[in-house]
Order: sequence, then C-alpha cells, then structure tokens
Amino acid sequence: MLSAQEQLRIICKGVQTCVSEDELFTKLERSIEKNQPLIIKLGLDPSAPDIHLGHAVVLRKIRQMQELGHLAVIVIGDFTGKIGDPTGKSKGRVALTDEQVKENAVTYCEQIFKVINKEKTIVRFNSEWLSKLCFEDVLKLGATTTVARMLERDDFQNRYRNNVPIGIHEFFYPLMQAYDSVELKADVELGGTDQTFNVLMGRTLQKSMGQEQQVALFVPILEGIDGVEKMSKSLGNYIGVNELPEVMFKKVMEIPDSLIIKYFELATDEHPDTVDGIRKELENGANPRDIKLRLAEVITGLYHSEENVQKAILYYENAFAKKAIPDDIPELFIQNNITTLSEVVPELISEGYVKSRSEFLRLVKQGGVQLNSNKVAGDDVNTVLHNNDVMKIGKKRFVKFIFK
Repeated sequence: MLSAQEQLRIICKGVQTCVSEDELFTKLERSIEKNQPLIIKLGLDPSAPDIHLGHAVVLRKIRQMQELGHLAVIVIGDFTGKIGDPTGKSKGRVALTDEQVKENAVTYCEQIFKVINKEKTIVRFNSEWLSKLCFEDVLKLGATTTVARMLERDDFQNRYRNNVPIGIHEFFYPLMQAYDSVELKADVELGGTDQTFNVLMGRTLQKSMGQEQQVALFVPILEGIDGVEKMSKSLGNYIGVNELPEVMFKKVMEIPDSLIIKYFELATDEHPDTVDGIRKELENGANPRDIKLRLAEVITGLYHSEENVQKAILYYENAFAKKAIPDDIPELFIQNNITTLSEVVPELISEGYVKSRSEFLRLVKQGGVQLNSNKVAGDDVNTVLHNNDVMKIGKKRFVKFIFK
C-alpha cells in the first residue's frame, strides 16, 4: 500500500479545492494503520443520465482512490430527485416521477461502471433512509441551519432578490444530501465546484450530529472541445463516454492546445509524475499535436479495447492526417426503399451526422459533401445511392451506407 503522502498527492491531482488536506492526510494514515478503506461518497442526481467526460471527472477521481484501496459509495438521489437540485437554477425544478428516477438510475449505473470499479463500489438509493424520517426528524434536520445560511447560495439569493418563488422544500435539498453523509459516515465526498454549498453542508451536519467531518474534494469544471464553455451535450461541445472510438479520438484531437494538461489531469488516470513530464515537454517546445495524439489514445483507451483504439488511430490518420477515405468507417444501415441522396438525409439527421436538412443543403452548396470522393453539387441531391457508397460530410465525418 502506498504511503499516506503519496496517496495524498495522487488524490489531489487536478483537484481545485480540498477541505482540508491535513484532515485527509490524517484519515489516510489511520486507514493504513487499521487496514480499513476510506468511504468515498458521490451523490448522483438521476435527472440527466447521459454521461460525458465532464461528468466523468469526479468518477475518474473515485477510480484513482479505488486503486489506492478505498471504497466508493454511489448515492443515487432517488428521493432528493423528487425535489431536484436547485443549484444554478433561476427557478424551481420540476420534480421527477418515481418511474423517471428509476429509469435514469439504471442508465446512469450502466455508464458509471465504464469508469469506476464495480467490485469496489456500493450503490445506495437515499430513499432507503430519507423516506423513513418522521416529521420530528425533519424538524430536527431543519433546525441545524438557518434561512440566512441558505440564502448565502447565489441561486437562492438571486431568486429572492428578483421575487422568484422559492419553495420551503427546496431548502431541504442540501440538508437531505448532507444527511446522506451522516447515514454513510462518509470520510470523503466529491463534487464539482458548483456543488460546494451542498458538499460543505455535509461537513456541517456531520459535526452537529457528533460525527467526524468528511473531507470535501472539489474538482474543476471541464471545458468542452470548444475550449470556452463548460462541457455540455446541449452545446454540442461534449465527448460522451459511449461515443464510438473513432469519434472519441477525433473529438479529443479537436480540443485547443491550452487544455492538453487540464485534460490529462481531469480526464485520465495518469500519475502526477507523468503529467509533470508532459508539461515539461510542452514547455520545451514539443509539438502539441504529438502530445494530443497521446492524450487521445489514453482517453479512448479508458473506454474502449486496445484493438478499437488502434482502429481509431488508423481511422484518424487516414481520414484527417492523410486526407484519404479510411477503410474502417462508421456504417449507416438504411432501408432498401431509400434510393436517393435526398431521401437519406432524415437518416443522417437521426444519427447526428447533420443537424437539419437546411444544414445539409448548405454544406452541399459550399462544396462540403462528397460521395465516393466526388463533390456533390446542388443538382446532385437526387443521385441514386448504391450499397457501400461512402459519404464525406464537412472536413472530418465519413459514413458508409449499407442497405438492409
């Protein structure tokens, strides 16, 4: 087992804030002495079940702590999900139904185990304990904090100033999330910087109930491939953990050079010494593209087999570096009754190759669509398609049509 000092260094890699390192070091020393793993808590709001690398930052940190011998407890907020986390919201959230929560939780679990070690993870639902609290318990819970403390949150404060209604039940969201830490006797809780209030509330509640306070680890928000905005599916700047390997590899290659180190720190499990070495390479004039190729290989390898990673590398080199049509490209299965280029557009939209028919026609007009290496002109949209025809859309996307 690694020393407490070495574990602390690995755990704090890429972490923006740790409250506090001294407490964490003490917990790690005790863990080693007693040969007892720390309980690492992560609460998940099952309202958005599609996970991308931005969501995976905390999961990767948990995986690193699991490799150090610690136990992860994932708390699915099926009870708190009925309220909805008010963090960052300008108005109250619509409560999820039991069915929605359960469906999202199943999808979430399928994805998180692409990142964390299932054998070293316990999944709990906070309805197990929160649904059993009586009204007296709830009153005691409410008495542990004040309205003034709740209004310190920017979202509540802004809504109060702008006369936007705040439901009393919304004040209980951070309290209920904090109660999860009490129930689990959590040693460490992770969260994004946008969860600072909620996670610190766990420390407060544990102390008021006579427990040792959990350490709070906050990871930075990861920018998307545009290098500007927070990674988001709605903004289209995301890299999903379920992306095809060639798509994932290509997207990593699109991040700005300025984010290479941040992605190594937050989106990979590379040791701090390795990241320090890469930082020095860049400072000494290494070609960022070469470093980014290594980053793309590492990230893609976290979610796909080595065989598929090598295929993704070959695909990228052929399609984007050599400007050729790659041998191994995504296939789109279409019905035999689709006979023309125009008729296949709805299928391209459905699979995300283009956003709309108007976008497709605009690309055609700009000369940005090729069929079997030949540019498609505006009057060619009724061209008859054949099995195994290859289309290039824009500069980087290829698709092969396969008739069912």
